[in-house]
Amino acid sequence: MLTIGVLGLQGAVEEHLNQIKAAGEQAIIVKKPEQLREIDGLIIPGGESTTMRKLMDRYGFMEPIKTFFEDKKPIFGTCAGMVLAANELTGDEVAYLGLMDISVKRNGFGRQRESFEADLSIKGMEAPYKAVFIRAPFADEVGEGVEVLAVYEENVVAARQDHVLVSAFHPELTGDDRFLQLFIEMVKTSVNKAELKTC
Repeated sequence: MLTIGVLGLQGAVEEHLNQIKAAGEQAIIVKKPEQLREIDGLIIPGGESTTMRKLMDRYGFMEPIKTFFEDKKPIFGTCAGMVLAANELTGDEVAYLGLMDISVKRNGFGRQRESFEADLSIKGMEAPYKAVFIRAPFADEVGEGVEVLAVYEENVVAARQDHVLVSAFHPELTGDDRFLQLFIEMVKTSVNKAELKTC
């Protein structure tokens, strides 16, 4: 059984925990940086990215999450988590964690459309995926090493680079766990590689 942590500072934490448990994996709320040593993969949930940045600073998460990333452990950023993972933010804002070679626009679809659903074609998934967008960002630029997984209105809304996965939408708010399963497979691969190194 894998142990997947959900950063528990702010945002849609409980929904992620429930989906992880329903998938048969162990889920824990990560509220202290030292808990990162206990988990195989980390989800940075949706919420308010500015608030989450301040709380990460206050509780000393910045460097530990970067170390987690440098140790090649998988990270999944959803909505605000996608904003936090970006190398660059559109406009004058300073990027935060810099985990993925993408430029992200906060509230990219506009506040007037605070919540909407869309059927997306996801790379590697046969059936359409009904995605829930809530004041969602999007990536307006991606680096060469980034694999684009989904586009909506010509904007990138899901992508993967090495051991980092991001989505502009909230996969935890649907009954469709295919995005979580994609992340679980990334975590399994990471754990298997780590076990081979210790053999």
